[in-house]
Amino acid sequence: MDSVKRNTWRRLVLFPAALLLLALPAKDAFADDPTKNIHGFAEAAYGPKLDHNGLTQKDDFNLLEQRLQLKTSWRPDQPETLARWNTGFFYKGGLLVDEHEENVRYNIREANGIFSPFSWLDVKLGRQILTWGTGDLLFINDVFPKDFESFFVGRDDEYLKVPSDAAKFSLYNPQVSVDLVFIPFFTPDTSLDGGRLSFYDMFLGRLAGKESGRLLKEPPLQPDSTEAAARVYRNFNGYEAALYGFKGYFNQARGVKSGGNKEFFYPKLAVYGSSLRGPAPFVGGIVSGEIGYMDSLEDRSGIDRLVENSAVKYLAGYERDFPEDLRVGVQYFVEQMLDFDAFTANARAGDVPRDQFRQLMTLRLTKLFWLQTLEASCFVFYSPTDSDAHLRPRLAWQVNDQWKVTVGANVFFGRSDWTEFGQLENNDNVYARVRYSF
Repeated sequence: MDSVKRNTWRRLVLFPAALLLLALPAKDAFADDPTKNIHGFAEAAYGPKLDHNGLTQKDDFNLLEQRLQLKTSWRPDQPETLARWNTGFFYKGGLLVDEHEENVRYNIREANGIFSPFSWLDVKLGRQILTWGTGDLLFINDVFPKDFESFFVGRDDEYLKVPSDAAKFSLYNPQVSVDLVFIPFFTPDTSLDGGRLSFYDMFLGRLAGKESGRLLKEPPLQPDSTEAAARVYRNFNGYEAALYGFKGYFNQARGVKSGGNKEFFYPKLAVYGSSLRGPAPFVGGIVSGEIGYMDSLEDRSGIDRLVENSAVKYLAGYERDFPEDLRVGVQYFVEQMLDFDAFTANARAGDVPRDQFRQLMTLRLTKLFWLQTLEASCFVFYSPTDSDAHLRPRLAWQVNDQWKVTVGANVFFGRSDWTEFGQLENNDNVYARVRYSF
């Protein structure tokens, strides 16, 4: 057993380090080329739970970890072709000591190369963070994977976005620009599994934690499972307009296999949408709007109660800066389930009730103090249709160039156990993070 543990440690530490070293020239490259650098941070985080329901793996806390994250970039000047194509390599990875899961992991968040073979084309290959759309913590056409567990327990907002192993092609033209993304390896959202956060288990018909026995089956690794996404965008007099398209899978397991074995799967999905963002006339600030049609390819008629229906999602947002370093942002989101009559006609006793129109409103308040070194903020989600809410107050103090201290909380309210935030009502937590950057 000890030898197995030692070998595991070697793989965790030596393998990514070896990859990084192999990517660099043999001689003292960092001394010869100032464009190469290594930066990073060390961080300790602790998040005690305010509610103790005994459902999760640890009843006292859901966040206790130490993290070392490094990032580096390199622009080679040889061979000549790479230099002419303005080639660059970027790497970001970290060692995480997770005392909640009682393990040590090495996570590679980004490892990619970017080059420009033509003046009108940028190519980015490898592990990367993919994102687009206009929403602030609300996503319609941004169908790339998310980690909501990290979001709910108090990790930095950076970790809400899950990296994808992808190829991205960006084409530029004076009239219109295009982003094309191909993702050969399906990456789902990091879903709640009951170990760290309790949630509503539809099979048990109640809130569940570590005893939940759900199985999440991912699509097979084969060529026709490759996901593809596209964005076409252009600026019009200070407004950015965009069209979006996607063909792949739901990032959350929105289908249930029949047979009673508690097996969920990721149904096929196509998304078509658009957005507009720019200055608000007359009142100042920034206004945005976004819409997306979510085409559930495995249940277009809406009669299969075990597969998510198609839907149309709408989002309107407004944000503005005020004097004294105050910023306010509001959003209004609506999700319209299509074929709602078919959904209700095929529902059975015990199924989770749904509204045809689900509404969600958000408010973000941000205020800076102490020469902009202390940021006080609060983000509020509130759904009048679900009668639930999620409050995210936070204080972040940039002590100096190296040290940063962040404290905050996640507080959930809900009338029903099966709504998005209502199911999390027993997971209230506070958290503190101390980070040293170098």
